[in-house]
Amino acid sequence: MTDKRNTNDDVKFRSSARASESGFGAPGVGLIDYTALPAGTSTQSISFKAIDGGSSRGILHFRGGEKTVVCISHPRADMSQHYAIPQLIEAGFACYSHQCRGLNNDIDCVHEELLLDLAVGYKHLKAKLGFEKIVLLGNSGGGSLFSFYQAEASKAPKDRLTHTPAGDPTSFDEIEMPKADGLMFIAVHPGEGVFMLDEIDPSIPDEADPLSVDPSLDMYNPDNGFRAPPEASHYNKEFLDRYRAAQHARVARLDAKAKGHIAEQNRYKKMLNDDSYETLPLQEKIYIARRATVGFYMTIYRTEANPAYCDLSLNSWKSTRNVGSVVGPYPDMMNYARGGHSRCITPRGWLSSWSGLSSNAAIVETIKFNQDPLLIVAFTGDNGCFPEDNRRQLDACTAKDKEMAFSAANHFGYPLDERTKAVDLLVEWMKKRYPKRA
Repeated sequence: MTDKRNTNDDVKFRSSARASESGFGAPGVGLIDYTALPAGTSTQSISFKAIDGGSSRGILHFRGGEKTVVCISHPRADMSQHYAIPQLIEAGFACYSHQCRGLNNDIDCVHEELLLDLAVGYKHLKAKLGFEKIVLLGNSGGGSLFSFYQAEASKAPKDRLTHTPAGDPTSFDEIEMPKADGLMFIAVHPGEGVFMLDEIDPSIPDEADPLSVDPSLDMYNPDNGFRAPPEASHYNKEFLDRYRAAQHARVARLDAKAKGHIAEQNRYKKMLNDDSYETLPLQEKIYIARRATVGFYMTIYRTEANPAYCDLSLNSWKSTRNVGSVVGPYPDMMNYARGGHSRCITPRGWLSSWSGLSSNAAIVETIKFNQDPLLIVAFTGDNGCFPEDNRRQLDACTAKDKEMAFSAANHFGYPLDERTKAVDLLVEWMKKRYPKRA
């Protein structure tokens, strides 16, 4: 059968989806127009420097007199125009988006550094602006970022994580980390690393060749159960067991590569700081300095290969999705296309953000520390963030006040009536628990 899918249409779909998630795009693609804000809304931009010198900024929407502020952030996306903002402001809550240091570029995204950005922002909201309550609204990758922050903020400074997965100090014990008074998740995945562990293609035997394939591990090989979208595929248990094990093995190899780069750089840093460095010949000093400062990059090909994208019997609990992934209806094509999650990344960024074996930002682990109210709104039409994962997150949370609700929207909140329903759930939950505008 001839495959007549239109690649140009799919690229347009991918571009619009990426624009929405990254914070670009016209109003209506997951974003709001500033003219859609309720009458009387003011917008303030606030610049910050974290303890390590990292720069970030916050965007505050308010009408005055609000006692509770809803914070929306993402590891790389601009959430200052998130679609939930107008309804939350109308309901009497201020909205704040913290644009972390990796805005629109996660090539060197270290989650532990992002927590430093959030901490200085939330301290300002409490100490300088006088908000009584802070509630975190995590959407997509914002859920694992916020759950990680809340976990560390809930600990005594001496008990917080001391090092990143790369071995760099976090400085968490030196800073004030105001704990939030509640968490809301909407269309969230388990964490970027866990997400990647499920979607990385294990059939690539040569990391330098994006076309190299081991047919026995290729989920897009018809011999393994693949059918061309929109027809659903079916993979048997034996294949899935081998596939998942090979995914873990590939991530482990990439982790080893990342740690090797970092170890080599650290070795030369030690030489650079040694007292004997100044006695060396100039040519040798130049060589050592370059090796100590070199910026390694890793290219991670083929990251659009979660069998659940094509086999709808997987992650099927409450799911109403069609065949496809977050970035398009033809994941077999998008797996080879330019772009994609973690395509180009530093070793430190890989280990902290996208490695499912090393990253600290996994919700089922971090949410255990949260004792404050939690609401999870699962999107049943979501092609990447599955209700089944959301249920595990709810079960892992140790808070007494926790709820889960559903909307039939896709990842970006379409159709619009389902998006409105989802935000209504957030608003009603907030009204029952937190003080509104005076």
